[in-house]
Amino acid sequence: QVQLVESGGGLVQAGGSLRLSCAASVSGRAFSRYAMGWFRQLPGKEREFVAVIGWSGGSTKYTDSVKGRFTISRDNAKNTMYLQMNALKPEDTAVYYCAAHPAYPITDYRDISVWGQGTQVTVSS
Repeated sequence: QVQLVESGGGLVQAGGSLRLSCAASVSGRAFSRYAMGWFRQLPGKEREFVAVIGWSGGSTKYTDSVKGRFTISRDNAKNTMYLQMNALKPEDTAVYYCAAHPAYPITDYRDISVWGQGTQVTVSS
């Protein structure tokens, strides 16, 4: 069983940076045996894939709109995953959710059963 808590969201001007964190509390299956991902959602819209990282951190995948600007990483010793977001744009504004899943990659939100509570990211123009 795993529980996820996001932090690090906030208000930033376009071109700025934020770093999101996702802290995991796990029992049974180790954190390092979960692929971890970030998704985002706007009101009235479906949750969309942002980035995913494999169990050891050696494999990553990004949605096209964030490639070159966002970096996903994880520290298995701290049971924590991160999303470094640079060169932020107003269209990045959303609630960001972290997710855990035993299989990699996880790009479809419908396949995921473990979610954090979400953290709001607002990018002003």
